[in-house]
Amino acid sequence: MTETDSAGTVGALEVTDVTVRFAGLTALDRVSFTVDPGSVHAVIGPNGAGKSTCFNVLSGVYRATSGSVRLGGTEITGLAPDRIAALGVARTFQNLALPPQATVAQSLLLGRHRLTRTGFIAAGLRLPSAARESRQHLERVREIADFVGLADDLDRPAGVLPYGKQKLVELARALCMEPRLLLLDEPVAGMTADERRATAAVVAGVRDSLGISIVLVEHDMGVVMRLADAVTVLDFGRRIAGGPPAQVQSDPAVIQAYLGAPTP
Repeated sequence: MTETDSAGTVGALEVTDVTVRFAGLTALDRVSFTVDPGSVHAVIGPNGAGKSTCFNVLSGVYRATSGSVRLGGTEITGLAPDRIAALGVARTFQNLALPPQATVAQSLLLGRHRLTRTGFIAAGLRLPSAARESRQHLERVREIADFVGLADDLDRPAGVLPYGKQKLVELARALCMEPRLLLLDEPVAGMTADERRATAAVVAGVRDSLGISIVLVEHDMGVVMRLADAVTVLDFGRRIAGGPPAQVQSDPAVIQAYLGAPTP
């Protein structure tokens, strides 16, 4: 499902000394971390720690003031969002951004746009090549909908689905891009306990069954501890800890950042 680099495997995401400044305010300060291929890497921290800024740099929305971001050996620092997406980086957002009247199938087909090879004229004339490609994309949409648990909802307007399913539509739409790297921005925020468990299971399946690398920003520490292979902790724009979830959870600097408790 994923694209591969020249070595035949999906390469690591390497974030090196990334700094972002806005009018004198330092939002990220020499942040570095590596996301191993096929792993879930969580980026956590208190509100205002720099998590969203980090995501915006990885997806090309913000341009780093300095530092480097490389995906599978390819420098992506400073590339426009569409160029980064074309390299196989897909993202979900905290807030729902689904076309209100579109069906689930139509919403997922939007994720296939970058993979469409049929030209405008061929599509307009309904040439056999265009019809064949359209069928292939729709079949892939059905496969991905089934994978995330939306197979029975394809013909329903996405906007009428329960909130948890709407978040799954966004995740499925990102998967329809056939990403190498998936950026999930608070994927279980606002969900019920049952919805959180179901969505966490889907995310684990994306890693385990599809081998896609995932960077996860999430405030639900239970989900982070269950899903993440590694964790990077930010506070006031700086990386204060990193490593396996259990190690990070007990780090005094992390406890201080979240609870305001003094370090020993």
